[in-house]
Amino acid sequence: MTMLQAADAQARLLALAPPLSIEQASLAEAAGRWAAADVVAQRTQPAADLSAMDGYALRFADLQGTLTVVGESKAGGALDRALAPGEAARIFTGAAMPAGADTVLVQEEAARDGDLLRLAGDGPARPGAHVRRRGMDFAGGDRLITQGERLSPARIALAAIGGHGALPVRRRPRICILSTGDELVAPGSAVDGLPASNGPMLMAMLAGTVTIVASGDIVPDRLGSLVGAFRAAADCADIVVTTGGASVGDHDLVRPALIEAGATIDFWRVAMRPGKPVLAGRLGDAVVLGLPGNPVSAFVTAQLFLLPLVAHLAGCPDPLPAFGRARLAAGLPAVGERTDFLRGRIDGDMVHPLVGQDSAALAMLAQADALIVRPGRIGPAAVGDPVDILRIA
Repeated sequence: MTMLQAADAQARLLALAPPLSIEQASLAEAAGRWAAADVVAQRTQPAADLSAMDGYALRFADLQGTLTVVGESKAGGALDRALAPGEAARIFTGAAMPAGADTVLVQEEAARDGDLLRLAGDGPARPGAHVRRRGMDFAGGDRLITQGERLSPARIALAAIGGHGALPVRRRPRICILSTGDELVAPGSAVDGLPASNGPMLMAMLAGTVTIVASGDIVPDRLGSLVGAFRAAADCADIVVTTGGASVGDHDLVRPALIEAGATIDFWRVAMRPGKPVLAGRLGDAVVLGLPGNPVSAFVTAQLFLLPLVAHLAGCPDPLPAFGRARLAAGLPAVGERTDFLRGRIDGDMVHPLVGQDSAALAMLAQADALIVRPGRIGPAAVGDPVDILRIA
């Protein structure tokens, strides 16, 4: 199977499954997800004319005379009668305007003696001053949130004040993460071996976006063990992620094990460095994504494939990562056949390629806050040349 370009592989991966089913989630549970349908206002906001300041509600036409204060209006406790000409009401921010009043005189420009009130400053210049009109923000029936928009904190607040206690979202993807390799041991284990770092790393990258049905499972390099683990994972997950064992060595058994388990492989090998041995396919109702075992390779391919797949299933209309631009702080050599994703650090509008780009070097990855993208078959780059970057921290 020939190598795919990363963009082609991304498109084929996302085509393997449509977005998941729609559910109603509480506002807290919906936060950070994508609206699965338009959200329409169930009420008008404000529901009545409200004061925007502390002061006195009155008729603008009475402003120059002496007025009689006949009561007060506060938030949650409006004056229970209309104002007659020559009358005013003490009013507080957010309180409903009494019937008959059209203006608020702020308290700093008011002089009061008992129940008598007069202007003590310049006063408002026009009727309606310091009044938030009914429906100023939105009216019942207005569209508040468009399908596909991210449910940010501001949109959650908008939905709440619009009368909603729950919102339509796509179900959270269920994911199973399997690490393969006889050399791996559980992190923190006293047993000699290589601590399995990919599982915890991927879980951290996915935090809050998925439902983890299994993680941290280490599967030995045995064909039967892998086949059984893949079938069990596909029975309960929307996405089965494997790390390791997807290359071409004698003990790289992920691809043959998936095929024996009944999977169809859509693609295998992508023209990128690090991360060449990426594979994707389907096993039952689950999408299978095989990532490389080297931790930097797993991280880079998760950024480009796993995170977009999760966002796609969760209803994001534009799930692919957004690249920015920066200028190189150091020269770089020519690139071969595969696109390079180099670790770097951003400093203003410059990006510094880090020294030591080995695909197993986690200490260097932990220092990086960007990937420098250099397409295949491109010549050397000089200091100051513009490059695409993907922010990763």
